[in-house]
Amino acid sequence: MNLKDIILKFARGNLVLQIFIGIVLGVAVSLISKEMAISLSILGTLFVKALKAIAPILVFVLVASAIASKEVGVETKIKPIILLYLIGTFLSAMLAVVISFMFPTFLVFLQTSSETLNPPSSIVEVLKSVLFNVVDNPINALLTGNFIGVLAWAIAIGFAMHSTSAETKKVFFDISAGVTKIVEFIIRLAPFGIFGLVAGTFAKTGFATLMTYSKLIVVLVGTMLVIAFILNPLIVFIKTKKNPYSLVFTCIKESGITAFFTRSSAANIPVNLNLCKKLGLHEDTYSISIPLGATTNMAGAAVTITVLTLATVNTLGINVDFGTAFLLCIVSSLAACGTSGVAGGSILLIPLACSLFGISNEIAMQVVATGFIIGVIQDSMETALNSSTDVVFTAACHDMN
Repeated sequence: MNLKDIILKFARGNLVLQIFIGIVLGVAVSLISKEMAISLSILGTLFVKALKAIAPILVFVLVASAIASKEVGVETKIKPIILLYLIGTFLSAMLAVVISFMFPTFLVFLQTSSETLNPPSSIVEVLKSVLFNVVDNPINALLTGNFIGVLAWAIAIGFAMHSTSAETKKVFFDISAGVTKIVEFIIRLAPFGIFGLVAGTFAKTGFATLMTYSKLIVVLVGTMLVIAFILNPLIVFIKTKKNPYSLVFTCIKESGITAFFTRSSAANIPVNLNLCKKLGLHEDTYSISIPLGATTNMAGAAVTITVLTLATVNTLGINVDFGTAFLLCIVSSLAACGTSGVAGGSILLIPLACSLFGISNEIAMQVVATGFIIGVIQDSMETALNSSTDVVFTAACHDMN
């Protein structure tokens, strides 16, 4: 078998199975030689950087092309998807409160330096940041991966180009098709990228440090699993009146796995767009809802903010009444919607939630440090939940007649 045959066989192989093999090999290499595993982690870094590099361009051309070529009177069903995003995020925060009361957790504070961290001081600051991102310079938005700005400019240009000639619209469509092919090539390299990510993560972190926070991790992961396998399917069933689990399992398998290891909703946008295409969804809809979900559909972020805040409250012996807990759900949901689609984006919003209970910024920043310690599991699970849910809710609204 020559090299060309090997490449073709790989390209036609089952991507999920190849990713699983990459995970197993990554763990094996980290156990055999940490030095080798750390050196091979460059494959993971290259994979994530490639996804992050192509994602803003892909979102821009897809959204602009979809809107420019959209036929008058064709419904995109964006509004019901956004509503599901908001409902799902708020209900996730409420569920996190309930589980935190049922299984209270406590923190061992670390004396960790946090001078380089710059968390927002209020909800107003979060909302102001979102508004400023909307009117960001389009070139800067593409360069920095500001998906709110990219989406806003793509929509504006799409509407501006809506009345242009068919030839001009076809140029947008051809560029979109070309960028999509590049994305498909990068996604086929996922087994190598995830192999590098797993090898590097296990070699650098291991499990010894994480065992100190085992109960906290169990509560966080358990809450997210309940959302993924109970709450989200329930929402989809109410919306579609169909068995939701086939869709949920497909999204977790083909979107959640890659998101777990890339730990970036933004980097997983190309994966989700490709999955939506495979599911036969309308491009006019998913080309907008998926990048929008990467910045606003943040159930996992709401869980992280809520659970870690209540763990801090329990550690300090502060009593929490129903009204304050409900307010925490609102604050966590709003803050989560302003979370950036990058690794660890939700952690810096914990001081904002802690301020509801009069917790000093000095203590809150130590909670942030704890969040980064457990982030290898927490942030991976959070991103997997957030990103796979984008496709789940988009597909649920697509199935509505």
